Amino acid sequence: MDNSSRQNKMAVMPMNKLLLTMSVPLMMSLLIQSLYNIADSMFVAGYSEQALTATTLVYPVQFLMIAVGVGTAVGLNALLSRRIGQKRQEDACRAATTGLFLVLLEALVFALVGIFGKQQAAALLTDDPSLQADCLSYLSINLVWCWGLFLQTYAQRLLQAVGDTVLSMVSLIIGALVNIVLDPIMIFGYLGCPEMGVAGAAAATVIAQGASAAAALLFNRMKNPVIHVRLRGYVFRIQDVGDIFRVGLPTIIMQAIGSVMNFLANSILLSVSSTAVAAFGVYYKLQNFLMMPMNGLGQALGAGNANKILSLKKILTRTGIAFALAATVIFLVIPGPLLSLFSAGEEMLAIGIPALRIISLTFLFSTMTILWGYLASGLGNGVISMVAGALRQLVVLIPLIYVLTRAFGLPYTWLAFWASEGAAFLYSLLAIRREARKKTAMITPKKQGEKS
Repeated sequence: MDNSSRQNKMAVMPMNKLLLTMSVPLMMSLLIQSLYNIADSMFVAGYSEQALTATTLVYPVQFLMIAVGVGTAVGLNALLSRRIGQKRQEDACRAATTGLFLVLLEALVFALVGIFGKQQAAALLTDDPSLQADCLSYLSINLVWCWGLFLQTYAQRLLQAVGDTVLSMVSLIIGALVNIVLDPIMIFGYLGCPEMGVAGAAAATVIAQGASAAAALLFNRMKNPVIHVRLRGYVFRIQDVGDIFRVGLPTIIMQAIGSVMNFLANSILLSVSSTAVAAFGVYYKLQNFLMMPMNGLGQALGAGNANKILSLKKILTRTGIAFALAATVIFLVIPGPLLSLFSAGEEMLAIGIPALRIISLTFLFSTMTILWGYLASGLGNGVISMVAGALRQLVVLIPLIYVLTRAFGLPYTWLAFWASEGAAFLYSLLAIRREARKKTAMITPKKQGEKS
């Protein structure tokens, strides 16, 4: 496939076929990426419940790094795609070089936090000395050696910018396999490796991220015919940075909302029980894994012709409903076996089973909110997704978790998800209808009364 055909997929390919072609590798990539946390949590839980609680407590820090790395890469991807579409290859290569410097600078900032601020970070997560020690062990490795995370995200987006989602997926598969193999070896001390516990999980993760980054960078070197990092003759332009963050900053903010939500929810639950924190961490990672296909489907929309994107509204809705109902059934029917994958004891089962069942009843709402947010972004309105994300993960959820937990106890905590997901769903429904009517009116001015 030549470069022009790669870049004109959105313009010439039927949208149903385009959505399938682009979404399947993205779905698989996101599912594989979520295996990092799933595998870590399963093996760590087999080591001890305290270790599982510690990795749940440090998850917001990991999430924040992912938010910064992914947001920057998304902005870079959009800029590269635009430059390539305009046949400005030299400008695309300069932007890719600028993007590399940006992600290396971001990694350096987190590494410095890991060197000089890890104790303060661990103290912020918990005041329990034993849990704090485990958090410190994890952060000492995960922060200082975060370079692989940023480079893998960067290199994968270079591949996606030229339409190669398959090689991007392969690089993630390599990282996931390395992680799954190394986790038990380094956590439990097999094959002559010392028993490292929580630190072993962190070490396995950063090595896997490094392997994935190396593979993605190699694929770019060998298979990317358009984008190359060029230091010779490179001229820094602040406009490139502005263009990257103009698109990337909203993504960073949206992803960071999840980090803040996890941190605040963990803090509230830790005041009740460390087991509650572990149970919430298991739920969150399982839910992310089951919902990742919807994120892949939404990301495949991209941005393009409003008429074509609107034509996908029905198929998105139907697909989202099918996935949400399937995930709901799984959580309702087998919550115990799901928790048992993480070596759940009696107390975690007592907390986690009702939690999974109660929260699963919101999956239909959360799925449609996420998909409509991607649809709105494809139509050029990124505010809808940001507001909905804030409603469902922060503005409504956290105050209600605090009030319900303090006033009525842990069994009622999970009802907060009903209110937050319901509020975000209603907002998204009204907002996407308004946006669709607006775009339809612009496309066919004589049919303003027609329903979108």
